[in-house]
Amino acid sequence: MKKVFIVFLTMITFAVSAEAQEKSKNAKAKFVVKGNCEMCKERIEKAALLTKGVKYANWNIDSKEFNCIYNENKVTVTDIKKAIAKVGHDTEETKATDEAYKALHECCQYDRENNNQ
Repeated sequence: MKKVFIVFLTMITFAVSAEAQEKSKNAKAKFVVKGNCEMCKERIEKAALLTKGVKYANWNIDSKEFNCIYNENKVTVTDIKKAIAKVGHDTEETKATDEAYKALHECCQYDRENNNQ
């Protein structure tokens, strides 16, 4: 009886740990992206949506908050931030290159003063 209980307990432990390691196909992320206008919104969302695994992207002009739904099996939040930085927009973690930032339209050039470049 004791052996049966131990085997049962072991099976449950493996089942729980395997389930905890599964990645979500509909994970959500929220972070701040620097930008100013409707052109920024289009550029940021397009960069995210062109990243394989991103299903939904929305950037709020007023709050600078970016929300997305993505497949953790295909992409990471860092990958999404890098794609956005590549088109000229900073996040707290990932900064755009000076070249990418300078390529933005004049109205899209947000204040980088507080960023460590």
